[in-house]
Amino acid sequence: MSFQDLRSFLQALEKRGLLARVNAEVDSDQEITIIQHRLLTEGGPAILFEHVKGSPYRLVSNLFGTPERVQLAFGRPPREIGEEIAQLAHRVMPPSLANIWAARSTLWHIAQARLRNVQRGPILEQTISPPRLDQLPVLTCWPLDGGAFFTLPLVHTVDPRTGVGNLGIYRMQRFDATSTGMHWQIEKGGGFHFRTACERGEPLRVSVFLGGPPALTLAAIAPLPEGVDERLLAALIMGRPLDVIQRPGSGHRIPANAEFVLEGTVTAGDMRQEGPFGDHLGHYSHSAQFPVFRIERMLARKDAIYPATVVGKPPQEDYFIGEALQEMTLPLLKLIRPAISNVWAYPETGFHPLAVAAVKERYPREALKHALGLLGEGQLSLTKILMVVNHDVDVRNFRQVSRALWENLDAAEGLHLLAPTAQDTLDFTGPAMNSGSRLIMLATRDGHPPLRTTPPPPPPAPGAVHAQILGLAAVGEAFLVAQVADGADRPAIRLTLAEHPATKPYLFHVLVSKDVPLNDPRLILWGWFTRFDPLADLYPARREVVGNRMVLHFPIAIDATWKTGYRLPVAFDPEREQMVEHNWSRYGFGKS
Repeated sequence: MSFQDLRSFLQALEKRGLLARVNAEVDSDQEITIIQHRLLTEGGPAILFEHVKGSPYRLVSNLFGTPERVQLAFGRPPREIGEEIAQLAHRVMPPSLANIWAARSTLWHIAQARLRNVQRGPILEQTISPPRLDQLPVLTCWPLDGGAFFTLPLVHTVDPRTGVGNLGIYRMQRFDATSTGMHWQIEKGGGFHFRTACERGEPLRVSVFLGGPPALTLAAIAPLPEGVDERLLAALIMGRPLDVIQRPGSGHRIPANAEFVLEGTVTAGDMRQEGPFGDHLGHYSHSAQFPVFRIERMLARKDAIYPATVVGKPPQEDYFIGEALQEMTLPLLKLIRPAISNVWAYPETGFHPLAVAAVKERYPREALKHALGLLGEGQLSLTKILMVVNHDVDVRNFRQVSRALWENLDAAEGLHLLAPTAQDTLDFTGPAMNSGSRLIMLATRDGHPPLRTTPPPPPPAPGAVHAQILGLAAVGEAFLVAQVADGADRPAIRLTLAEHPATKPYLFHVLVSKDVPLNDPRLILWGWFTRFDPLADLYPARREVVGNRMVLHFPIAIDATWKTGYRLPVAFDPEREQMVEHNWSRYGFGKS
């Protein structure tokens, strides 16, 4: 099923009982966030808010809050799209008329992945100049956010040298009725275009799409290679050309069926303090200087609908979108690197902090080549921890991964610490923004007996190990997670865990803060991998210099506690949360 715009998708959701309408007036300042979070946690529907305080526009959120709705937006299982492209590459090689003819139906389908110029479209129904961003129901999601942010803007730029387009989602803080921030992080195509424009002494034209075909949103998030226009992927997902209108002045081709389009420029030297805001790592981001987007005009459909999302501690909407996009891109990654049987970036951690790859080694230490290769691939280059296991390990099952590490990880040969490195802009654990370190764990021993066969004992009672340990939980055989009290003597706890006979056998002792619940596997991974830097926070039982290399010895403590200087985790305002609870039936959701 192909959706040409947001409205046709909403109609399909409502027909299936997957859309709820809220007629009561709601506040875009935190109230909508709390409502969405509760419904998403319950596996509830997408939400169309008919009356948002202070705005003439409706707002829709939680569009992609379940795997079912994400697949509906794709129109078919995401894996099929990637397999279609990968199989085509195999079927037409070597090139011949016979091979091309045999693949003609697939070639015809992929040929539809293009932009189709049209003269008119709903997006031209209204031109608002000067723009009135203050009328849009832009969300303030969390109590300590620096202001209201566009959370689902599709930011389109064009490379000033090549003319190739890029579409990405970069959160934009609303400063006033005509300007926003432009939060270009490292490894983002729009940021590269801006840098090129600055080098040429030119302002960069920017068009921001709000709404439109849901495939546009999915494509904007997809980790495509640099230089590939994400709008072509959107057309491929749709199975039909994407209708676009060429605009005078910018020359940009905008979606004919978008709900809003913001047109303007970003100019070198025009900077402003932006943030903080709650982000997908579940913490508040750094507040920093970012470019200012100066908006010249706003286009809108009649009765336009404003799309929004919320990010924070997992799971959120990006959790399910990220899972689907990984399904789609895996066949293409395997096409490039056949020895890799599977890769999974964990959405529980915000994706970049942890990825696991399964590799079929054909010669000793081949896995290291593929690990380094993955860390050079686009957004995978921002991966903080990369674990590499045998080809038959289920990379999505962290307990299986833990078992694989227990059996096959050799501290002398399998741990590779890379520092200093560039780091995800939103990661706050390094010495400075955009800076940090990486850790590769190689646990591949295909065809060789395991290094260890007797698993460690179950965790003892925490009080029997150390008085400041609040809880202990084994995550598979390799990791023992210790929840510690605020202000605990962490060096003493690390030493005790390394020497206690019931805890010493674990390869890694992970210290987490008391806000990380040990009975929630998702939040264990969140609180663990978002809160440590490998260079600063690994404490081995012993260090040894072998040749020119530092070797770490097990057990290794990982201090993943929240530390002074770290960004605060997001949390709801208790009074507003109580208000939403009180008004739950007023929203039309029944008794709370």
